[in-house]
Amino acid sequence: MTVTEGPLEWLALARGTLDRVALKRRDDAWLADAWADPATRVLVVQDGRTLVTLEPEPALVFVAPGQAPDGDRWLLGVDDDGTAYFAVPGEPPAVDGAEPAGLRRVGALLADRDSGLLTHAVALEHWHRTNRFCPRCGTETRVTSAGHVRVCPEDGSQHFPRVDPAVIMLVTDADDRILLARGPQWPADRRSILAGFVEPGESLEQAVAREVLEEVGLAVRDVRYLGSQPWPLPQSLMLGFTATADGTLPLRPDPEEILDAGWYTRDELRAAIEAKEIVAPGPLSIAAQLIMRWYGGELPNMPAF
Repeated sequence: MTVTEGPLEWLALARGTLDRVALKRRDDAWLADAWADPATRVLVVQDGRTLVTLEPEPALVFVAPGQAPDGDRWLLGVDDDGTAYFAVPGEPPAVDGAEPAGLRRVGALLADRDSGLLTHAVALEHWHRTNRFCPRCGTETRVTSAGHVRVCPEDGSQHFPRVDPAVIMLVTDADDRILLARGPQWPADRRSILAGFVEPGESLEQAVAREVLEEVGLAVRDVRYLGSQPWPLPQSLMLGFTATADGTLPLRPDPEEILDAGWYTRDELRAAIEAKEIVAPGPLSIAAQLIMRWYGGELPNMPAF
Protein backbone atom coordinates (compact mmCIF):
# COMPACT_ATOMS: atom_id res chain seq x y z
CA MET A 1 0.00 0.00 0.00
CA THR A 2 1.37 3.41 -0.94
CA VAL A 3 0.97 6.51 1.18
CA THR A 4 -1.89 7.72 -1.03
CA GLU A 5 -4.05 4.62 -0.55
CA GLY A 6 -6.61 3.87 2.15
CA PRO A 7 -9.18 6.19 3.75
CA LEU A 8 -8.19 9.47 5.33
CA GLU A 9 -8.21 8.94 9.08
CA TRP A 10 -8.56 12.56 10.28
CA LEU A 11 -10.48 15.40 8.72
CA ALA A 12 -10.92 18.59 10.72
CA LEU A 13 -14.58 19.24 9.92
CA ALA A 14 -15.76 15.62 9.87
CA ARG A 15 -15.34 14.82 13.57
CA GLY A 16 -18.78 15.42 15.04
CA THR A 17 -19.72 13.10 17.91
CA LEU A 18 -23.33 14.03 18.66
CA ASP A 19 -26.43 12.07 17.78
CA ARG A 20 -28.36 14.44 15.51
CA VAL A 21 -31.67 12.90 16.69
CA ALA A 22 -33.37 13.72 13.41
CA LEU A 23 -36.58 11.99 14.56
CA LYS A 24 -36.97 14.58 17.34
CA ARG A 25 -36.96 17.56 14.97
CA ARG A 26 -40.74 17.40 14.48
CA ASP A 27 -41.54 16.46 18.08
CA ASP A 28 -42.70 19.83 19.43
CA ALA A 29 -43.20 18.54 22.96
CA TRP A 30 -39.70 17.06 23.14
CA LEU A 31 -38.19 20.24 21.69
CA ALA A 32 -40.04 22.39 24.23
CA ASP A 33 -38.86 20.20 27.11
CA ALA A 34 -35.29 20.28 25.82
CA TRP A 35 -35.34 24.07 25.55
CA ALA A 36 -36.77 24.37 29.08
CA ASP A 37 -34.00 22.18 30.52
CA PRO A 38 -31.34 24.40 32.15
CA ALA A 39 -28.71 21.79 31.22
CA THR A 40 -29.30 22.43 27.50
CA ARG A 41 -26.44 24.25 25.81
CA VAL A 42 -26.93 26.92 23.12
CA LEU A 43 -24.44 28.18 20.54
CA VAL A 44 -25.05 31.75 19.35
CA VAL A 45 -23.86 32.20 15.76
CA GLN A 46 -23.55 35.34 13.64
CA ASP A 47 -21.99 35.54 10.16
CA GLY A 48 -20.25 32.20 10.62
CA ARG A 49 -18.67 33.05 13.97
CA THR A 50 -19.36 32.19 17.59
CA LEU A 51 -17.67 32.79 20.92
CA VAL A 52 -14.65 30.66 21.75
CA THR A 53 -12.07 30.58 24.50
CA LEU A 54 -8.49 29.91 23.40
CA GLU A 55 -6.93 29.03 26.76
CA PRO A 56 -6.06 26.52 28.07
CA GLU A 57 -7.32 24.92 24.83
CA PRO A 58 -9.75 26.21 22.16
CA ALA A 59 -13.35 25.49 23.14
CA LEU A 60 -16.80 26.76 22.26
CA VAL A 61 -18.67 29.05 24.66
CA PHE A 62 -22.29 28.03 25.24
CA VAL A 63 -25.13 29.85 26.95
CA ALA A 64 -28.21 28.52 28.72
CA PRO A 65 -31.52 28.73 26.80
CA GLY A 66 -32.65 31.64 28.98
CA GLN A 67 -29.58 33.65 27.95
CA ALA A 68 -29.97 33.03 24.21
CA PRO A 69 -31.36 35.67 21.82
CA ASP A 70 -35.00 35.36 20.83
CA GLY A 71 -35.76 33.84 17.45
CA ASP A 72 -35.29 30.59 15.60
CA ARG A 73 -33.82 27.57 17.36
CA TRP A 74 -31.90 24.92 15.45
CA LEU A 75 -31.41 21.53 17.07
CA LEU A 76 -27.84 20.31 16.63
CA GLY A 77 -28.05 17.04 18.55
CA VAL A 78 -27.75 15.24 21.86
CA ASP A 79 -24.60 13.92 23.52
CA ASP A 80 -24.09 10.60 25.32
CA ASP A 81 -25.19 12.16 28.61
CA GLY A 82 -28.51 13.29 27.12
CA THR A 83 -27.59 16.97 26.97
CA ALA A 84 -29.26 18.74 24.06
CA TYR A 85 -27.43 21.32 21.95
CA PHE A 86 -29.08 24.08 19.93
CA ALA A 87 -27.85 26.97 17.80
CA VAL A 88 -29.58 30.33 17.45
CA PRO A 89 -28.71 33.24 15.16
CA GLY A 90 -27.79 36.52 16.75
CA GLU A 91 -25.02 38.57 18.28
CA PRO A 92 -22.99 36.50 20.75
CA PRO A 93 -23.06 37.90 24.29
CA ALA A 94 -20.01 39.44 25.89
CA VAL A 95 -18.11 36.84 27.91
CA ASP A 96 -14.85 37.51 29.72
CA GLY A 97 -11.96 35.66 28.14
CA ALA A 98 -13.90 34.78 24.98
CA GLU A 99 -13.85 36.19 21.46
CA PRO A 100 -15.73 35.55 18.20
CA ALA A 101 -14.08 33.08 15.83
CA GLY A 102 -15.04 31.02 12.80
CA LEU A 103 -14.16 27.66 11.34
CA ARG A 104 -11.11 28.87 9.43
CA ARG A 105 -9.48 29.95 12.67
CA VAL A 106 -10.50 27.24 15.12
CA GLY A 107 -12.10 24.39 13.14
CA ALA A 108 -8.91 22.31 13.23
CA LEU A 109 -8.09 23.24 16.84
CA LEU A 110 -11.37 22.39 18.55
CA ALA A 111 -12.04 18.98 20.09
CA ASP A 112 -14.18 16.55 18.10
CA ARG A 113 -17.52 17.48 19.67
CA ASP A 114 -17.01 21.23 19.36
CA SER A 115 -15.68 21.04 15.81
CA GLY A 116 -18.77 19.09 14.74
CA LEU A 117 -21.13 21.46 16.53
CA LEU A 118 -19.62 24.58 14.98
CA THR A 119 -19.56 23.02 11.51
CA HIS A 120 -23.27 22.11 11.77
CA ALA A 121 -24.25 25.49 13.21
CA VAL A 122 -22.32 27.54 10.65
CA ALA A 123 -23.85 25.55 7.79
CA LEU A 124 -27.38 26.12 9.08
CA GLU A 125 -26.78 29.80 9.83
CA HIS A 126 -25.57 30.51 6.31
CA TRP A 127 -28.42 28.58 4.71
CA HIS A 128 -31.13 30.36 6.70
CA ARG A 129 -29.52 33.75 6.15
CA THR A 130 -29.38 33.32 2.36
CA ASN A 131 -32.53 31.29 1.66
CA ARG A 132 -35.39 33.13 3.34
CA PHE A 133 -37.71 33.20 0.35
CA CYS A 134 -39.47 30.53 -1.66
CA PRO A 135 -37.73 30.00 -5.03
CA ARG A 136 -41.09 29.21 -6.61
CA CYS A 137 -43.19 32.21 -5.63
CA GLY A 138 -40.99 34.56 -3.60
CA THR A 139 -42.98 34.27 -0.37
CA GLU A 140 -40.97 34.39 2.84
CA THR A 141 -40.70 30.86 4.18
CA ARG A 142 -41.00 29.69 7.79
CA VAL A 143 -38.63 27.47 9.71
CA THR A 144 -39.71 23.95 10.68
CA SER A 145 -38.07 20.68 11.74
CA ALA A 146 -35.94 22.42 14.35
CA GLY A 147 -34.12 24.45 11.71
CA HIS A 148 -33.62 21.79 9.05
CA VAL A 149 -36.52 22.62 6.71
CA ARG A 150 -38.13 25.84 5.46
CA VAL A 151 -41.74 25.70 4.29
CA CYS A 152 -43.51 28.13 1.99
CA PRO A 153 -46.86 29.16 3.53
CA GLU A 154 -48.18 30.10 0.08
CA ASP A 155 -47.65 26.91 -1.95
CA GLY A 156 -46.65 24.43 0.77
CA SER A 157 -43.31 23.55 -0.82
CA GLN A 158 -40.51 22.32 1.44
CA HIS A 159 -36.93 23.48 1.11
CA PHE A 160 -33.91 21.76 2.60
CA PRO A 161 -30.37 22.98 3.35
CA ARG A 162 -28.35 23.14 0.17
CA VAL A 163 -25.10 21.20 -0.12
CA ASP A 164 -22.90 21.51 -3.23
CA PRO A 165 -20.72 18.44 -3.86
CA ALA A 166 -17.19 19.22 -5.02
CA VAL A 167 -14.38 16.84 -5.90
CA ILE A 168 -10.81 17.57 -4.89
CA MET A 169 -8.05 15.36 -6.23
CA LEU A 170 -4.43 14.65 -5.55
CA VAL A 171 -2.96 13.84 -8.96
CA THR A 172 0.37 12.00 -9.15
CA ASP A 173 2.44 10.63 -12.03
CA ALA A 174 4.55 7.50 -12.57
CA ASP A 175 7.44 9.11 -10.66
CA ASP A 176 5.12 9.81 -7.68
CA ARG A 177 5.30 13.55 -8.22
CA ILE A 178 2.34 15.66 -7.10
CA LEU A 179 0.53 18.17 -9.30
CA LEU A 180 -0.01 21.58 -7.70
CA ALA A 181 -1.59 24.66 -9.23
CA ARG A 182 -2.47 28.28 -8.47
CA GLY A 183 -5.73 30.02 -9.21
CA PRO A 184 -5.71 33.48 -10.85
CA GLN A 185 -6.93 35.23 -7.69
CA TRP A 186 -4.57 33.47 -5.28
CA PRO A 187 -1.45 34.98 -3.66
CA ALA A 188 1.82 34.25 -5.43
CA ASP A 189 2.93 31.76 -2.76
CA ARG A 190 -0.25 29.69 -2.68
CA ARG A 191 -0.48 26.29 -4.36
CA SER A 192 -2.99 23.50 -3.95
CA ILE A 193 -4.35 20.41 -5.63
CA LEU A 194 -7.10 20.62 -8.24
CA ALA A 195 -10.80 20.78 -7.38
CA GLY A 196 -14.16 21.55 -8.90
CA PHE A 197 -17.91 21.21 -8.49
CA VAL A 198 -19.84 18.17 -9.66
CA GLU A 199 -22.13 18.91 -12.58
CA PRO A 200 -25.71 17.62 -13.07
CA GLY A 201 -25.89 14.06 -14.40
CA GLU A 202 -22.25 13.39 -13.54
CA SER A 203 -20.67 10.78 -11.27
CA LEU A 204 -17.93 11.78 -8.85
CA GLU A 205 -15.32 9.88 -10.85
CA GLN A 206 -16.45 11.59 -14.04
CA ALA A 207 -16.18 14.95 -12.31
CA VAL A 208 -12.58 14.21 -11.28
CA ALA A 209 -11.60 13.31 -14.84
CA ARG A 210 -13.42 16.30 -16.36
CA GLU A 211 -11.97 18.85 -13.95
CA VAL A 212 -8.38 17.70 -14.42
CA LEU A 213 -8.78 17.68 -18.19
CA GLU A 214 -10.41 21.12 -18.21
CA GLU A 215 -7.97 22.74 -15.80
CA VAL A 216 -4.60 21.36 -16.96
CA GLY A 217 -5.34 19.31 -20.10
CA LEU A 218 -4.45 15.88 -18.70
CA ALA A 219 -6.38 12.61 -18.78
CA VAL A 220 -6.39 10.66 -15.51
CA ARG A 221 -6.84 7.02 -14.55
CA ASP A 222 -7.10 4.99 -11.32
CA VAL A 223 -9.50 7.44 -9.68
CA ARG A 224 -9.92 6.43 -6.03
CA TYR A 225 -12.07 7.91 -3.25
CA LEU A 226 -10.38 8.57 0.11
CA GLY A 227 -12.84 10.54 2.23
CA SER A 228 -15.05 13.60 2.57
CA GLN A 229 -15.73 16.49 4.87
CA PRO A 230 -18.31 19.27 4.99
CA TRP A 231 -17.03 22.69 3.96
CA PRO A 232 -19.73 25.17 5.00
CA LEU A 233 -17.74 28.09 3.60
CA PRO A 234 -20.36 28.52 2.43
CA GLN A 235 -22.14 25.23 1.51
CA SER A 236 -19.92 22.57 -0.04
CA LEU A 237 -19.20 18.92 0.64
CA MET A 238 -15.61 18.18 -0.35
CA LEU A 239 -14.99 14.66 -1.68
CA GLY A 240 -11.33 13.67 -1.76
CA PHE A 241 -9.78 11.49 -4.46
CA THR A 242 -6.45 10.39 -5.83
CA ALA A 243 -5.78 9.91 -9.54
CA THR A 244 -2.85 9.20 -11.84
CA ALA A 245 -1.80 11.13 -14.95
CA ASP A 246 1.04 10.99 -17.46
CA GLY A 247 3.64 13.44 -16.15
CA THR A 248 5.54 13.47 -19.43
CA LEU A 249 2.74 15.27 -21.26
CA PRO A 250 2.68 19.06 -21.34
CA LEU A 251 0.40 20.86 -18.89
CA ARG A 252 -2.14 23.16 -20.56
CA PRO A 253 -3.63 25.33 -17.81
CA ASP A 254 -7.00 26.93 -18.49
CA PRO A 255 -6.21 30.65 -17.91
CA GLU A 256 -9.65 31.28 -16.44
CA GLU A 257 -9.11 28.61 -13.78
CA ILE A 258 -5.36 28.10 -13.39
CA LEU A 259 -2.59 30.69 -13.49
CA ASP A 260 0.21 28.14 -13.36
CA ALA A 261 0.70 24.46 -12.54
CA GLY A 262 3.63 22.12 -12.05
CA TRP A 263 4.87 18.77 -10.80
CA TYR A 264 6.73 18.47 -7.47
CA THR A 265 8.75 15.73 -5.85
CA ARG A 266 8.75 15.63 -2.06
CA ASP A 267 12.20 17.20 -1.98
CA GLU A 268 11.12 19.95 -4.37
CA LEU A 269 8.00 20.74 -2.36
CA ARG A 270 9.95 20.81 0.90
CA ALA A 271 12.57 23.11 -0.63
CA ALA A 272 9.88 25.45 -2.03
CA ILE A 273 8.20 25.70 1.37
CA GLU A 274 11.46 26.26 3.22
CA ALA A 275 12.41 28.96 0.70
CA LYS A 276 8.97 30.56 1.30
CA GLU A 277 8.08 30.20 -2.35
CA ILE A 278 5.05 28.15 -1.24
CA VAL A 279 3.15 28.51 2.01
CA ALA A 280 2.29 25.19 3.63
CA PRO A 281 -1.48 24.74 4.00
CA GLY A 282 -3.05 24.42 7.42
CA PRO A 283 -4.70 21.16 8.46
CA LEU A 284 -8.29 22.43 8.16
CA SER A 285 -8.80 21.54 4.50
CA ILE A 286 -9.04 18.11 2.93
CA ALA A 287 -6.45 19.36 0.42
CA ALA A 288 -3.88 19.61 3.21
CA GLN A 289 -4.71 16.13 4.45
CA LEU A 290 -4.32 14.64 0.97
CA ILE A 291 -1.00 16.40 0.45
CA MET A 292 0.28 15.23 3.84
CA ARG A 293 -0.79 11.68 3.06
CA TRP A 294 1.33 11.80 -0.10
CA TYR A 295 4.21 13.59 1.63
CA GLY A 296 4.33 11.13 4.51
CA GLY A 297 3.66 13.50 7.41
CA GLU A 298 3.37 17.16 8.30
CA LEU A 299 4.81 19.65 5.86
CA PRO A 300 7.59 22.03 6.93
CA ASN A 301 6.46 25.26 8.63
CA MET A 302 2.88 24.04 8.74
CA PRO A 303 0.53 26.44 10.56
CA ALA A 304 -1.75 25.23 13.33
CA PHE A 305 -4.91 26.02 11.37
